[in-house]
Amino acid sequence: MGKTKRRQFFRFIDLFCGIGGFHQALASIGGKCVFACDIDEQCRKVYSQNFCPNREFPVEGDIRVSIEKGSIPPFDFLCAGFPCQTFSKAGNRNGFTVIQRSDGTTDERGQLFFRIIDILERHPECKFLLLENVRNLADNKVNWAIICEELKRLDFVISEEPIIESPHHFGIPQIRERVYILGIRKDHFDNRRKLPLGYLTKDVIHLSQYHKPCSDRESCLTTLMDAKVDARYLVPEEINQLLLAWEELRVNTNGLARPFWLQFAGVGITSRSSFLSNPHIAFFSMPEWKQRIVLRIRSFYENNMMFIDRWVDKYHMQDKILLHQKFEWNAGESFSMKDCIIQIRQSGVRVKRPNYFPSLVAMNNTPIVWDPSLNHYRFFSPHECAKLQSFTDDYQFSKSDSVTYRQLGNSVNVKILSILAIELIRLGKKF
Repeated sequence: MGKTKRRQFFRFIDLFCGIGGFHQALASIGGKCVFACDIDEQCRKVYSQNFCPNREFPVEGDIRVSIEKGSIPPFDFLCAGFPCQTFSKAGNRNGFTVIQRSDGTTDERGQLFFRIIDILERHPECKFLLLENVRNLADNKVNWAIICEELKRLDFVISEEPIIESPHHFGIPQIRERVYILGIRKDHFDNRRKLPLGYLTKDVIHLSQYHKPCSDRESCLTTLMDAKVDARYLVPEEINQLLLAWEELRVNTNGLARPFWLQFAGVGITSRSSFLSNPHIAFFSMPEWKQRIVLRIRSFYENNMMFIDRWVDKYHMQDKILLHQKFEWNAGESFSMKDCIIQIRQSGVRVKRPNYFPSLVAMNNTPIVWDPSLNHYRFFSPHECAKLQSFTDDYQFSKSDSVTYRQLGNSVNVKILSILAIELIRLGKKF
């Protein structure tokens, strides 16, 4: 990361703070937090033990209550990873709409962006803002226009074109695209700086100088895996044997179907016509896209029938839950499963090349790797996952691993935020 020559003191507030990704980024470049809030009590507990164990500044819950009681002190920099659920592909994509639930309650998370606007209206001393959200927030032109117009109405020069970045652009092996919204109040903008398009862009903040793409040919596991990991991170023996079984199938067959769903192979059915007419397969009831996949699966089975039949019997594969009967190999021909990154998802056992990790998510879907020192597959540890978010080595997480995995999945990448904040501050006048 480049160094700023203007490492100076400034006050920041940390809204929807989670476990403090923004805090680590801004504190590392001279910021002092004066207020933080998050609705999640477990997040507040972890945040407080790391950043204000002696209540050096308030860490509050509901941002709406904080606004109503006027407990937010003056500040220079506002940062917020405002709730993404209503914009995320994994959610209902309701945007800013208030949702009426069937139990009579409401979901107002889509409205929380406007609470940021409320705070900015009450705090004209704020000079900078840095917001983060899921990538597809920017795909909805109406929602994006609302955000831009609201911030410009308050006299901020902002990044009107979405700035979308991922850790793997900066040498951190995790694909995690997020949109970042940068803003600087017009009267604090250093007029010696140029804005060719009239707003902040990647070129204006010199983002390309920090880009350092990860190699597609190298394994990231050697730099991320800890030398010693507690045995409690071993996957259950049933899962270990399952993964060994799938590797045995992969190396002893030709033309592996991708994906391969055992339930649609037609094990024990010798003719194609009998397969197509089998009521348990229900081929002709499938949509065309699924028929194409199933025919590839069937062809793979027919070409490797003798081995697959023995393999199915050896590992009792048809007795396993359907999730474990699905296999998706995305690692090319030059790797074994023990070299790769594995996730067990709703789509089945997914194996990918070791150059990048999939995006950490809030759900309990921890990546699995082979640990040669333990001679066993294991889950990536919380400490190793924290490296993917650029957290410091001395960060103190929850005592519950499941809570920590979820919190890291909801967190932000510290390195990217540090870079954006440095370049944003460089555009302003001295404090």
